Amino acid sequence: MRRTILFVTLTVLLLALPLAVAAKSVYPDVIPLAKGFAPEGITEGRGHTFYYGAINGGAIFRGDYRTGDIEPLVDPDPNRVALGLSFDRRSDLLYVAGGFAGTAHVYDATDGSEVATIQLTAPFAGLVNDVTVTRNAVYFTDSFQAAIYRVPLGAGGSLPDPAQVEEIPLGGDFVLVPQPPPPDFIANANGIVATPDNSWLLIVNTAVGELYRVNPQTGYATLIDLSGADVLTGDGLVLRGHTLYVVQNFLNRIGVIELDPDLATGTYVNALTSDAFRIPATAAIFGNALYAVNARFDEIDPFNVPPDAEFEAVRIEINR
Repeated sequence: MRRTILFVTLTVLLLALPLAVAAKSVYPDVIPLAKGFAPEGITEGRGHTFYYGAINGGAIFRGDYRTGDIEPLVDPDPNRVALGLSFDRRSDLLYVAGGFAGTAHVYDATDGSEVATIQLTAPFAGLVNDVTVTRNAVYFTDSFQAAIYRVPLGAGGSLPDPAQVEEIPLGGDFVLVPQPPPPDFIANANGIVATPDNSWLLIVNTAVGELYRVNPQTGYATLIDLSGADVLTGDGLVLRGHTLYVVQNFLNRIGVIELDPDLATGTYVNALTSDAFRIPATAAIFGNALYAVNARFDEIDPFNVPPDAEFEAVRIEINR
C-alpha cells in the first residue's frame, strides 16, 4: 500500500512539473518588437494587451504580454511620429503625443481607425512628448515650452467633436532650460501621470532631473523634495499607489520613488536594472511587472532606422 501511494504521489508530481514550467514561462522576459520601428511610448490596454508607438512614421502596434505576439494597428505615415501613449478603457480610445508637429493623434484601439488629430501648438514650436488620461481631460507635456495642454473629455471619456485645447502655463518651481541651436535639443517636461483621484499631475523634467506635483487646473508646479537625489534623464513615468517609477533612459535604469501622501516629498529607494535594457524610454505596468521599451537612442537615430534594427520590451518584476 505504501509503495502504491508513493508511486501515485511521484506520478502526480511528475505530471505537474511540465505545467509548473509552462506557467513560469507564460510571460516572456523579453518581447521582440517590430523590426525597423523605433519605439518610445507604451501603455497598457485591456487584459494582457499593450500598445506602443514608433518614432519613425508614427505607426502603432498592439502586443500581448502573455504570448509576446505583436501586430500592426496603425500604419506608418512619413509625416508623423508617435511618442507617449495613453489608453482610455472607457472609450477604447488611444491618445498619442505627436512630437515636433505639435499634434495629438487619437485612434480607435480596436481597429486602429483615426478618430481625431488635434493641433495643440504650432508645428516645430514645441515637442509634444507624453500624455495621461484623467476622468475629465487628457493632458500632454511639451518638452520645449513651459506649458501643458488640456483636452477636455465628455461623459464616459467621450472626445467632443471638435476637440477643444487649453494651453496651461507651467509656473511655480518649474524650470525651463533654453533650447540650443538646432539640430540639438533639450527635453524639459517629459513624462506625465495623474494621481488616481485626478487631483494632481506628476511631471518629470528630463534636463534638470526634477519631479513636480502640478495643479491640473492652474499649472502651478511644486518641486517634490527628493532629499538630494535626482531623476536625471527621466523619461516615462508609472504610478502605483504612492510608488512612482521613473524610467531614466540613458542611465539604463528605472528609479523607484516612494512618495509621501501629500506628494511634497519622496525617497529614492531603489533603481531597477536589467541586462536586457538598451536605453529604455517608457514603461507600462501589468500585474507585478513593468514592461520597458528599449529605444536604443545611443545606437540608432530614431528618424533614420535601418529596416532590420531590433527593439524589445523588457519585463522586470517589481514584487508589489
